[in-house]
Amino acid sequence: MSSSVPRLVIAAPSSGSGKTTVATGLMAAFASRGLAVSPHKVGPDYIDPGYHALATGRVGRNLDAYLCGPELVGPLFAHGARGCDLAVVEGVMGMFDGAAGEGELASTAHVAKLLRAPVVLVVDASSQSRSVAALVHGFASWDPEVRVGGVILNKVASDRHEVLLREALDSAGVPVLGVLRRAPQVDTPSRHLGLVPVAERQAAAVEAVAAMGAQVDAGCDLEALLALARSAGVLSGAGWDAAEALASSPPPPLPVPSLGAAPPDPGFGPEGASSSNAGRAGFTHPGSKVRVAVAGGPAFTFSYAEHAELLTAAGAEVVVFDPLRDEELPDGTRGLVIGGGFPEVYAAELSANEPLRKAVGALAESGAPVAAECAGLLYLCRELDGMPMCGVLDASGQMSERLTLGYRDAVALSDSVLAVAGTRMRGHEFHRTVVEPGSGAAPAWGVRAPDRRVEGFVQQGVHASYLHTHWAAEPGVARRFVERCRTS
Repeated sequence: MSSSVPRLVIAAPSSGSGKTTVATGLMAAFASRGLAVSPHKVGPDYIDPGYHALATGRVGRNLDAYLCGPELVGPLFAHGARGCDLAVVEGVMGMFDGAAGEGELASTAHVAKLLRAPVVLVVDASSQSRSVAALVHGFASWDPEVRVGGVILNKVASDRHEVLLREALDSAGVPVLGVLRRAPQVDTPSRHLGLVPVAERQAAAVEAVAAMGAQVDAGCDLEALLALARSAGVLSGAGWDAAEALASSPPPPLPVPSLGAAPPDPGFGPEGASSSNAGRAGFTHPGSKVRVAVAGGPAFTFSYAEHAELLTAAGAEVVVFDPLRDEELPDGTRGLVIGGGFPEVYAAELSANEPLRKAVGALAESGAPVAAECAGLLYLCRELDGMPMCGVLDASGQMSERLTLGYRDAVALSDSVLAVAGTRMRGHEFHRTVVEPGSGAAPAWGVRAPDRRVEGFVQQGVHASYLHTHWAAEPGVARRFVERCRTS
């Protein structure tokens, strides 16, 4: 099986050049012309895909060669783009910026090569004229395996400025496919971790996305961009499928182990340790569904679409609830997943919802599986910025001036509802909060790189950590979690 979906990768020389505006605007402009557009984002970013989803009416999906491995980028792309007329992939940071110390790994350029996709370079032209030619020439020639098929000039000041830029680029050999003026109506507000998510400003976000689409439609050569997208190479191999991913990684038929601390390994396991232990809870073909509640709403907006798909394929009925508004967990909840988001912004409202906090505490106390990442970790703490939370963990969280950001290479230190001790996984941290203490008696992870430390909590059925992981890289995580829901 192969994928020939037309596709473009939207890159830039650096962050702040306008990738999100252009990528989202292209998605909206093509969708308004009746095309089924598949939206994608390079890297672990959760916020941009929300705007992509508004523009296209489809789930925004991430393509992360670090978290999932390069071998899954093509299959995950084909899964998301199946049946579409066009795919638009928004890059991350500068085009050649990837995982620190890992060369091109997980960079926009790396993903473009894996997808055999042409690149459109978005350049902030606000403070240059003739120099733009040197900049574009450098990016277009740096890696001959990356095909820069055109440039979109952003923040162009005037008609005269546009003429100067076009004259300079005539000698660069890269066609100008669009020119965008400064447009305040397409701006989206930011705060301590980037753009404000769509779920927190739905009406305003809809207007902003519409403005992006109109600006791109007026300023870009959509026909030329579509022709460029159709020049992408054919991708061989089947698209990713949650059920097939579970079936292709069957665990040994071992019983569900008792959960708790494993003897700490000061070295966090050998360098060659396998990650194949995550599913060793055993896999039984799903019979009746077990209900798994997943936190959503404005305070918990960060999740990968593949997580819910894997849970469903493993035999779960996934039900989303809003901890800001719902005073009870969904009826029949057997497991709970609380992903990332901004609980620090909504600490007062989360704290005020005492009935739900007590319900979460009671579920955890019963031994039911609870998987919490970052925001979920904070919500399970005793308090956050002095306000009572669920009290599942004997720890407190608070805002910090320090940004913690980056990829992590980690190994599970304790048997949990997600993995057995010794399981290797890659994760990502992105927060301006701290939790004290940073780990419990049974830590969740030993972080191997870029530093060596232990972090997170494993107790009863709870696995809570700052690390965001992508379960498509280790489908056994979802299977193990659902099996624990059946047996707890």
